[in-house]
Amino acid sequence: MPGQDFAYLSPMVFDYESRLRRLRESMRERGVGAVLLSVGPDLPYFSGYEAFPSERLTMAVVTESDAVLFLPRLEAPRVPDGPFEVRAWDETEDPIRLVAGSVGRPETVALGEQTWSVFTLALQDRIDVGWVSSGVLIRDLRMRKDEAEVQALATAATQADAVARRLPDEIRFAGSTEAAVAARIREMLVEEGHDQALFWIVASGPNGASPHHEPSSRVIERGDLVICDFGGSVHGYRSDTTRTFSVGEPTPGQAEVHRVVLSAQQAATAAVRPGVPCQEIDRVARAVIEDAGYGDYFIHRTGHGIGLDVHEDPYLVEGNDLPLEEGMAFSIEPGIYLPEEFGVRIEDIVVCGSDGPITLNDSPRELVVVE
Repeated sequence: MPGQDFAYLSPMVFDYESRLRRLRESMRERGVGAVLLSVGPDLPYFSGYEAFPSERLTMAVVTESDAVLFLPRLEAPRVPDGPFEVRAWDETEDPIRLVAGSVGRPETVALGEQTWSVFTLALQDRIDVGWVSSGVLIRDLRMRKDEAEVQALATAATQADAVARRLPDEIRFAGSTEAAVAARIREMLVEEGHDQALFWIVASGPNGASPHHEPSSRVIERGDLVICDFGGSVHGYRSDTTRTFSVGEPTPGQAEVHRVVLSAQQAATAAVRPGVPCQEIDRVARAVIEDAGYGDYFIHRTGHGIGLDVHEDPYLVEGNDLPLEEGMAFSIEPGIYLPEEFGVRIEDIVVCGSDGPITLNDSPRELVVVE
């Protein structure tokens, strides 16, 4: 799969009807009579439509026989053709009453995990049922990516790789602020085809010891290592990649830490295959770093799932014994963070294939020297 050309996908290539069928199967297995979805990634997963978050309620109601999308009339033109009946409500209507009326009288209703509390409380006041989180139904469906989803993730990864390759040639790191480099990364992501840039970490020198550092006014200096972690969205599916650059030739200590992180990243990737517990991938990466004497400085999990969310199941972390399955997609991103000195992180998106890992990113992972 690495190096293969993937089409730039239209949202309509995704089989929403099939996804709804699998949701209803899960509802029957768990005795759930209706599923209510509002803001967040679950609604676009089943409909291709991402709700605009506002005080006006947008909510899809899925029952055994119906799939209805209630939304403000002014938002209705944004809804693509799909498997849901669209019911646009007017400003003088009560959308909570409309949703409640469509639910019927089931014993159990599942509510979207990111539904705003103002709507959650109003629905619970109006509908006297047992409530559960939609995650018990949907998490397993979204964890296993089909071919179209893998292609979408691969397209996003390829475009992010193009940005990583451009950075050494198009940006003069020394003398630039972290914020200026981050701004250019945002622009490049869109230039390379992303619908939008979503995050951009640029952490130089001692700031690199903070894994989620916000780009600042710090001026990057020669001798710094610079972590660049960025990503965005391509038709809803996310990219997320991290590369570490050296401004000028690295010191032996910097080069050694980078070598250890790269070894950990490669070992963890090689361990991916169906049936391996998620926590084992974390253990493999952690063992390499611990053996090199840096165990106390690897302070986060090895990876997170990715899809319509940047962070979603499955998580590669100690305590998660969920076996990997074909189609699961996740980051592998070990790091070492030395307080007051520097940090190193290397991140790829990997898909669990039928007999091993499929790495979607292929930009250089070595410590690239920049000016």
